[in-house]
Amino acid sequence: MRTIKLGSSALEIPVVAVGCMRINSLSSKEAEHFVHSAMEAGANFFDHADIYGNGACEEIFAEAVQMNPQVRENMILQSKCGIRKGMFDFSKEHILNSVDGILQRLKTEYLDVLLLHRPDTLVEPEEVAEAFDQLEREGKVRHFGISNQNPNQIELLKKYVKQPLVANQLQMSITNTTMIDSGINVNMENDAAVNRDGSILDYCRLHDITIQPWSPFQYGFFEGVFLGSDKFPELNAKIDEIAAKYEVTNTTIAIAWLLRHPAQMQPVTGTMNIQRLQDCIKAGDVHLTRQEWYEIYRAAGNVLP
Repeated sequence: MRTIKLGSSALEIPVVAVGCMRINSLSSKEAEHFVHSAMEAGANFFDHADIYGNGACEEIFAEAVQMNPQVRENMILQSKCGIRKGMFDFSKEHILNSVDGILQRLKTEYLDVLLLHRPDTLVEPEEVAEAFDQLEREGKVRHFGISNQNPNQIELLKKYVKQPLVANQLQMSITNTTMIDSGINVNMENDAAVNRDGSILDYCRLHDITIQPWSPFQYGFFEGVFLGSDKFPELNAKIDEIAAKYEVTNTTIAIAWLLRHPAQMQPVTGTMNIQRLQDCIKAGDVHLTRQEWYEIYRAAGNVLP
């Protein structure tokens, strides 16, 4: 699979990440087959979070790959922490305890990437900095990032955190394009011009932070998948038309649309179907034209000013 640099780091990553939030829906044999098939296809970047299955997803993954040092060196593991029941917690104590739990469940001595999951409005960035320093010093985490954060929240962390923040996981799909809409509709009075995120797309490009779009096939907030949905007839017709041209599936085109953006994003898939994952992987070889990208954007209901 085609690779890109993770943010400002030297780490080479596949352009598609394998999200493991639903791996607990598989049997042991199914999970083993899925993970090994993904790695054989070059999809060796696995995204976790300590809240997925209340930690069970990380345990199932480690069992599926029969984790050992040799297996570990052939994959890139990312996990997230900070979400607790009824609250968010970026305290030093919680970050350190969370990482220890993650490592224990994944049966590994280190994470390639740790992301802070959902902003904690009570964050004390000095504590985050202390936690990151300790995790780096102890060799438990090699790279750090955030999730769902805007530019000023990142700047607040950067005032104290010395490690580069290399990734920002944000919701984005063809039907969830607020990051793009406000930039296209600058100085307009329509709803699309509302800047809801502080221009996070441009900020991440300026500061070499890799955007990792999550839920790349969803519309709304987990309301459903837009592919094949009768709620988006024009969009599906356009995607199917372009898919036929490139002789790929509509899944491939949906991911290729994200990869066509010059921000060098890394979509995080959520499928546990290996064929669908392989369709996502194929998107790395499809380079949509500028016209095709805008045709899909407009077919989703977006109106250019």
